[in-house]
Amino acid sequence: MKLAFIGLGVMGYPMAGHLQRAGHAVTVFNRNPVRARKWVDEHAGTSASTPADAARGADIVFACVGRDADLRQIAVGENGAFAAMAPGSLFVDHTTASATIARELAAVSEKAGFDFIDAPVSGGEAGAINGKLTIMCGGRPEAYQRAEPVMAVYTRQMRLLGSPGAGQLTKMVNQICIAGVVQGLAEGLNLARATGLDIEAVVDVISKGAAQSWQMENRHKTMAAGQYDHGFAVEWMRKDLGICLEEARRAGVSLPVAALVDQFYAEVEGMGGKRWDTSSLFARQEHLRSQGTRRGEA
Repeated sequence: MKLAFIGLGVMGYPMAGHLQRAGHAVTVFNRNPVRARKWVDEHAGTSASTPADAARGADIVFACVGRDADLRQIAVGENGAFAAMAPGSLFVDHTTASATIARELAAVSEKAGFDFIDAPVSGGEAGAINGKLTIMCGGRPEAYQRAEPVMAVYTRQMRLLGSPGAGQLTKMVNQICIAGVVQGLAEGLNLARATGLDIEAVVDVISKGAAQSWQMENRHKTMAAGQYDHGFAVEWMRKDLGICLEEARRAGVSLPVAALVDQFYAEVEGMGGKRWDTSSLFARQEHLRSQGTRRGEA
């Protein structure tokens, strides 16, 4: 198929590469053209100077950018992809964004005669590189069925959850669950270290029981070593949690743990950890302990 991929960040770059290696003809666009040229040199695809140029003639246009504003710009802004998309084509958005913009863009695409799927991903950079992402989708079933075999090249699990916006709502649930798990792990490891326990031995035991989680299996060693460059950055998690909290306010839902962890991540940013990965909540716990702080959550 003729495909376009807009946004070559830590996730989009390898995802677009999987599509090209699968035999599709991929044209990429990235705001930083140097990164686009690097991708072309590595994967032998082509690059375009605008989102519209990338999307022109494409069967499916994929996007993976940062925020709602970025998504709106590359979709319907000046030289945006939507203006160049043909009737019957498909726009698949892998950005973690709000359900509001997903519904907005779905309505615009419907009027223009093409489909839109919101398809945020989970699995981090490693999942993108290894082709083992989880994708949560919202959109028309017919559109999802067209996209599913194409997305399969970088996916371990994917599912259509409902109408436009359902993928983004599901990603919010995902981020809320992650926030609580990482904070719990940070608190537990902090107590283990403070009381003289061997963290590795403790995790070896409790990971075989009800406390087991992906975060425990994959992050306890790097957390204990103070290494926080192995995944999703704090600034992006705060963006996601902000979306969750805003949606919760509209729905009349309380998210006390997510709101508290968002505050903790703000403290991590104050420690210089804006680009640390989300497991750096452990660094905050250690900082509080080193300062002799006596708080209920310390």
